[in-house]
Amino acid sequence: MAINILMPALSPTMEEGTLAKWLVKEGDTVQSGDLLAEIETDKATMEFEAVDEGVIGKILVTEGSEGVPVNAPIAVLLEEGEDTSTAIEPKTVPSVPYAPKNPEEDPKPITPTPAARQPDGARIFASPLARRIAVQNNIDLAQITGSGPNGRIVKADVEKTEVRTAAAPETPAPFATIPASPGADAIKKIYETREYEEITLDGMRKIIASRLTEAKQTIPHFYLRRSIHLDNLLKTRAEINKGLANTGQKLSVNDFIIKASAKALQAVPACNAVWAGDRILQMKASDVAVAVAIEGGLFTPVIEDAENLQLTTISAKMKDLATRARDRKLAPHEYQGGSFAISNLGMFGIENFDAVINPPHGSILAVGVGTKQPTVGEDGKITITTVMSVTLSVDHRVIDGALGAQFLSAFASFMENPLSMLV
Repeated sequence: MAINILMPALSPTMEEGTLAKWLVKEGDTVQSGDLLAEIETDKATMEFEAVDEGVIGKILVTEGSEGVPVNAPIAVLLEEGEDTSTAIEPKTVPSVPYAPKNPEEDPKPITPTPAARQPDGARIFASPLARRIAVQNNIDLAQITGSGPNGRIVKADVEKTEVRTAAAPETPAPFATIPASPGADAIKKIYETREYEEITLDGMRKIIASRLTEAKQTIPHFYLRRSIHLDNLLKTRAEINKGLANTGQKLSVNDFIIKASAKALQAVPACNAVWAGDRILQMKASDVAVAVAIEGGLFTPVIEDAENLQLTTISAKMKDLATRARDRKLAPHEYQGGSFAISNLGMFGIENFDAVINPPHGSILAVGVGTKQPTVGEDGKITITTVMSVTLSVDHRVIDGALGAQFLSAFASFMENPLSMLV
């Protein structure tokens, strides 16, 4: 019996992907474990393996196709002796979950969410997840202006409407809506007399735009700032690196920042937490995510159990994760999770900035460059000190101001007394 090969979900948050390249062709015989295709997710390009053996009877989705929904058929696998007459006809991948015309063609048909339409009959374009949320909450998609590509309605648009609806007073008077941003066509109209290059968003850029928009709209951010004196740390780092000279290893200031953050999360455990919709999850281990810039976006690989790792181990792990992040070779479990993140722009000369929280994290630490500044010592004398500015962005649903201040105090103590984080 013919088997439909479905678009795989290669990460827990994946809704759709790009079928970048087929590694097989029609007529090829495959065994379980053979590589079938390369799939681009929002973060990486990953190889997709066969789970059954048979013959590739028909390829339904051509390579290079974008926006292929998870669980949509992409090819048909035949058993020995079967022919392609049992396969369904290839078709343009729809923007809603796939469902076969004849349920008998697929042993596990997917029930699609009905396509919403405007009062004039025009179809409303929305992501599968946005449609499901709208149906579950009895939200009319015709009343929503999409912020996605070409005005497509995405999850954040529906959730924003859901929040406004829930907060609206029980009165027949209509509530005010936030004016929608102009779409691509309207923006292009403004610049029609100017020369420009139009850059199509890839999967990573789309998900960054969606998640950061959601973060700023739904997370009540507040910010705590503190200056850190680095002279003791720089001296300690120089001594350690001198001792490591024959090993080829060299510690960075960022390695100390990761360790100090992990120790501070243990010292103030209520800050080692994530927001889980209707509750807070307080984590036991300090799993610290670190932002790594790559071409076209960024990754936040996670160093697990950082509070228990030696600085040399943290350094080696960070170098490995950063290298594989830039090559887009990280597995999903290596960049998902954690309760806290670090974004360090000090190496670019940035003195201070405010970072956007990466949900579901409870906070993120923005780190600036260390600069030499005049400082008044305890004896009243002015000395020159290396000072680094840090800003803690906090989710007020998870962490209150006093609690965030306690964390920053603990972090500063470890950074300014580096030997204390080594015990």
